[in-house]
Amino acid sequence: MDVHTHLVGGNLGAKGLHDVLLYHMVISDLYSAGCPSGARLTQYPGWPDRREARQRIQEAVPFLPSIRNTSSSWGVRLILGDLYGWRVPVTAENWRSLDDRIRERADDRAWHHGILDRLRIRRTGTEIARRELGQDDHRLQYALEWGFFTRAQWGEFDTALYELERCWGKQPGSPSPIGVGGRPIPERTIRSLSDVHEAMQHYVESIPYDQILSTATHISTDIDFRLIPAGEMESALKRRSLASAAERDIYASYIQELFLTELERRADRIIYQFSFGAEPLPYETGSRLNQRTIAQLAEMIGRHPRLRFQCFLSSRHANQSLCTLARELPNFSLAGCWWHNFFPDAIRQVLTERLDMLPLNRQVGFFSDSYCVEWTYAKSILVRKQLARVLAEKIDLGQWNRDEALGVARAILFETPQSLMGFRARTTGST
Repeated sequence: MDVHTHLVGGNLGAKGLHDVLLYHMVISDLYSAGCPSGARLTQYPGWPDRREARQRIQEAVPFLPSIRNTSSSWGVRLILGDLYGWRVPVTAENWRSLDDRIRERADDRAWHHGILDRLRIRRTGTEIARRELGQDDHRLQYALEWGFFTRAQWGEFDTALYELERCWGKQPGSPSPIGVGGRPIPERTIRSLSDVHEAMQHYVESIPYDQILSTATHISTDIDFRLIPAGEMESALKRRSLASAAERDIYASYIQELFLTELERRADRIIYQFSFGAEPLPYETGSRLNQRTIAQLAEMIGRHPRLRFQCFLSSRHANQSLCTLARELPNFSLAGCWWHNFFPDAIRQVLTERLDMLPLNRQVGFFSDSYCVEWTYAKSILVRKQLARVLAEKIDLGQWNRDEALGVARAILFETPQSLMGFRARTTGST
């Protein structure tokens, strides 16, 4: 089971070389190496046109030799070699030929499904806003990524209010992108505490509980979370035009507690998933997480024992701390490796700690966070190689025998996503 991606129904695969070569983790490598552009390509619901794709590829190609050592570059080579039979370096002279090869498969849905079958991935999670017409409902299950009330944005102090405003009166849609600036003006403005409650009631009542398994969001370590009295929230609303970090913390804390309280009333219908440990930089994020936020998270989870919480962690040093929380908070679980943890050494550390500390039914072994099935392929191969190494070391230590190790792998990769999260295994197609 690949429990979290950003795949688009009916458009699961790469539309050209840009979707492989300029995946956002590779862009970060290239930007660090000196490539002028650090921003992502045009994001869904738009698509990069040929001009944008061509310009960005041409800009990136000179810097490819400098990133050939990175694991993201390894992922690119796995995709190009295993899926497209391309085993030579990408250069200014040959990239167009490779681009044509990938574009030939861009609309071949059988090819895209075949990649998932080759990986034996029986079900994939993605955003419900990317469902399109439901063409791939037999393969996909959905999460709601919409309002990000507890994510800090670069240079903003009223993000929690804005996120609630932009969803107020609307039907569920896509989340705000990271760090783009110039946010659109919402149709409705929160001016009072009653507005906050009305907007939140609309939000929770608009969630399509019968179509999704979870609501996915982010919890920022920059926010100082605490229980906020109604009067303090009312006073902070009046200072919005002069908001600072203090007001940011009040808005986010109050709205988060209101949101979790409402979700807990529907606890049998949804999981609260959140990412943790990646904070905004001008283009992407950096891995940061402090102990204060971990303690506040524990309090948050403990206050809502009926609601299931699941974390996507991007801070390897915090993994052990979160494992201790999951040992003592039965409604808390951990899933996969996210963003800044998705590097071989970090993957092995995370897997080893979780396998030693947590029951198999409190951890999910994999999600790709991919935007096309080609990157699902690369990330799956990367994780499987690291998991195989971790399991082999456990066998060498005498901790498990081979059959026990294979049973552990099956549990975290296949069984727990079903029992813990409600994923359903497909019974059709290649297995």
